[in-house]
Amino acid sequence: MGQKLKITGWVAAGAVAGVLTTVSLQTVARGSLAPLPLEELQQLAAVFGMVKSDYVEPVDEKKLISDAISGMVAGLDPHSQYFDKKSFKEFREGTTGRFVGVGIEISQEDGLIKVVSPIEGSPAFRAGLKPNDLITKIDDTAVRGLSLNEAVKRMRGEANTKVLLTIFRKDESRTFPVTITREEIRTQSVRGKIMEPGYGWIRLSQFQERTVEDFVKKIDEMYKEDPNLKGLVLDLRNDPGGLLDAAVAVSSAFLPENVTVVTTDGQLAESKSVYKAAPEYYQRRSGSDPLRSLPAALKTVPLVILVNEGSASASEIVAGALQDHKRGIVMGSQTFGKGSVQTVRPLGPDTGLKITTARYYTPSGTSIQAKGIVPNVLVDESAEGSPFAALRMREADLEKHLASGQGPETKDPEREKARDEARKRLEEEAKKPPQDRKVPEFGTDKDFPLVQALNRLKGQPVLVSKTQVIVDNKEEKKEN
Repeated sequence: MGQKLKITGWVAAGAVAGVLTTVSLQTVARGSLAPLPLEELQQLAAVFGMVKSDYVEPVDEKKLISDAISGMVAGLDPHSQYFDKKSFKEFREGTTGRFVGVGIEISQEDGLIKVVSPIEGSPAFRAGLKPNDLITKIDDTAVRGLSLNEAVKRMRGEANTKVLLTIFRKDESRTFPVTITREEIRTQSVRGKIMEPGYGWIRLSQFQERTVEDFVKKIDEMYKEDPNLKGLVLDLRNDPGGLLDAAVAVSSAFLPENVTVVTTDGQLAESKSVYKAAPEYYQRRSGSDPLRSLPAALKTVPLVILVNEGSASASEIVAGALQDHKRGIVMGSQTFGKGSVQTVRPLGPDTGLKITTARYYTPSGTSIQAKGIVPNVLVDESAEGSPFAALRMREADLEKHLASGQGPETKDPEREKARDEARKRLEEEAKKPPQDRKVPEFGTDKDFPLVQALNRLKGQPVLVSKTQVIVDNKEEKKEN
């Protein structure tokens, strides 16, 4: 794949960090083939000079230029971005799945930070942190009032430095301090297990550098435990995307060899590409086929793909490919609709530019952008429906989003009304005791969409949504 596109570096497709990447600075100069707008550039220089000389207090020249670049790129679409030194480092960490920290998956509960799960083998795991532990302080800073991102930043840091966490363990009714030494963490993007004899579940939470390796390992483990699987659920809910080659590899694990997985189209020659289910499109340079050990049965095992509004970009590529080739049944909710390609190019040793260069298309030629993947079977989040789905943002809701390129978009006149109703329900839900408003974890017997997916595989009745609305470029219709 790298040779075909004449690029090097990361190749990714994510809702936040989605990219088709290159390290060639020569491509940045392509714009010089057209005449530069000298009058406008002179105006920009004049404004820079005025701010530098006339502003009420001295300003940093580098910051002025950085802010000007950021504003220019941010005006294009929601996914184009200028990376300064800090954000470029965070972007790299996001695609590698590596960072320096304590090694816990967290959420918020009653203004505190809740430990969802310590990552196996991490410093937090070795320190004895448990699921449902509440973090009340990070060093000397009280957690209440901090956002989730702020808490994450305080727990991350340099390798071999220490952080003091104050833990409240509810089931033991005690508070205690834990000092943890930070180290490099490798996030786990793959989970899976045999749900019941003959039926397996494998979940991908993101497409990172290790995802394919971990996916193969987990599939091999599941087939070793139960060699005669009758059905498999591939869970892509809330998967924001990630590396494109990982998405092509996961699709290829289930598809016949050499069929089309996804195509891209844009102005640049290298943006007009076809990715197929073959090793040369997903294996890393000088590596062997990472799928070589997978059982042959994976190509034919009955398959259900679970998606929701949080499934974006790379996960939409996988769902679209498997759906178009009729390899599996897609169930859940219409996906996010992030079907654009971003190219990330370094501007120096530690800064870069992420710019939209193409759109993604499923094997049948359908644009994913601003529409997403429509499931074959619409399923709600719970037996009571999906009361808060209307509050979730999709690509089409983002300001300045790129159009699909396949006809005009239409707006749902009932959308704002549904959002107002969902907000009221959410306010009522927030008044309930915490134990009464917990969302069941994915992969449990209380996971309603997963239960419906298993029912489908077993030929049992499925509780299909009677309320979900499909947002289409040309029309809107309600499925019953």
